[in-house]
Amino acid sequence: MTGLLTDKVALVSGAGPGLGRDIALALAAHGADVVLGARTVSACEAVADEVRALGRRAEAVRLDITDAASCGAAVEHATAALGGLDVLVNNAFHDGNHRSFEDSDLAEWQATMDVNLWGTLQMTKAAVPALRARGGGKVVMVNSLSAHRIQPRYGAYATSKGALETATKSLALELGPHGIRVNGVFPGYIWGDKVAAYFDHLAGRAGITPEEQYRRVAEETALRYLPPSEEIAGSVVFFASSLSDPVTGQSLGVDGGHWIA
Repeated sequence: MTGLLTDKVALVSGAGPGLGRDIALALAAHGADVVLGARTVSACEAVADEVRALGRRAEAVRLDITDAASCGAAVEHATAALGGLDVLVNNAFHDGNHRSFEDSDLAEWQATMDVNLWGTLQMTKAAVPALRARGGGKVVMVNSLSAHRIQPRYGAYATSKGALETATKSLALELGPHGIRVNGVFPGYIWGDKVAAYFDHLAGRAGITPEEQYRRVAEETALRYLPPSEEIAGSVVFFASSLSDPVTGQSLGVDGGHWIA
């Protein structure tokens, strides 16, 4: 691997199994030291061991992005233990209530918004002073195809992610003078165990094989496949690295062409 992030320090929220893990490992593979934050610290510890196995420093912290004190403590830990902060990856999320608007209690929508919008903004605000102290930095929002390709019963999630996309642009404009770039990646289906299990369920309901269910969805994409989380992580590395220095306020689809605006 080339050292696109040599000696940079990154903080990844929602850094347990799945995409959070693969983002952390990709950052480390390109030379970054990583602070891994999630509500369950044990999930982060396992990933931290993998980061250390790549020869980089790693710290695991309990992080609840809906708690301002928790956000501040995570940033303080990064600066105290690793010397500063250069990259923030906002990966923690709430996936909504999966109910129609009419059948929803709006308190459920609020709970999703509290994590995906307000929590993400709170985490970002906590990180800004540390990023400024290093002369700038990168903030990467892990957004979702759902913000663009609206589906029934995903209203709470889609609305929160749509709001986050607008917030990303606002932050890019306001934080740009400090050398802080703010961008978002928009995955669709991320191929892995959870999506495979979901497709097995859908296939059973439709009376088809899991392979046919996969093909039905993959054929909706331009590239005819569903990217795994390791590939999504590569796009995060791009936004975290100097390769993206002229880029801010942008929304990058990483969905195999499932949505082309």
